[in-house]
Amino acid sequence: MLTEILNTNEFLKQGKTILYPTDTVWGLGCDATNFEAVSNIYKLKNREESKSLIVLVSSIFMLKKYVSVPNKALEILKNTNKPTTIIYNNPKGFAKNTIAEDKTIAIRIVKDEFCRKLIKRFGKPIVSTSANVSGENTPKSFKEISQPILDGVDYIVNLHQSKENIKSSTILKIVGEDIQVLRA
Repeated sequence: MLTEILNTNEFLKQGKTILYPTDTVWGLGCDATNFEAVSNIYKLKNREESKSLIVLVSSIFMLKKYVSVPNKALEILKNTNKPTTIIYNNPKGFAKNTIAEDKTIAIRIVKDEFCRKLIKRFGKPIVSTSANVSGENTPKSFKEISQPILDGVDYIVNLHQSKENIKSSTILKIVGEDIQVLRA
């Protein structure tokens, strides 16, 4: 695993795109602070830049460097075992094409050991979006990822390629004291 972390980290530092296993489905990723790298993810997915992406961080400590974390969000994060993405207001330090038009960003503290260690070593958040062309079904395993995606990324992580994940993360938005479930 260490070799894959080191290799992947080098590609991320160079602003390259990666295909990697997450705590949910296989993801396309890059440095979430690099505008050009994020643009390349949108091109690879054939996705409009107005549609936002999820960003992964390694810890609550890293999360707090980029967004103000409401107490309600902290409570949710400390009490969930399921991959949970929360939408935060007014992020700072991200590439502007990771931020939605309403000045929000979707962030998940990743549970997967590889992802957590990779992000910690990289020292910055990384983009995580499903490994498919926009409009196609989300692949549930590595073998379901389409050839244009495989050919289009700069680096493919050689871990967990036989593992099957069928569930995306829950997405929540906190508005005042209310919690809105955007994806269960």
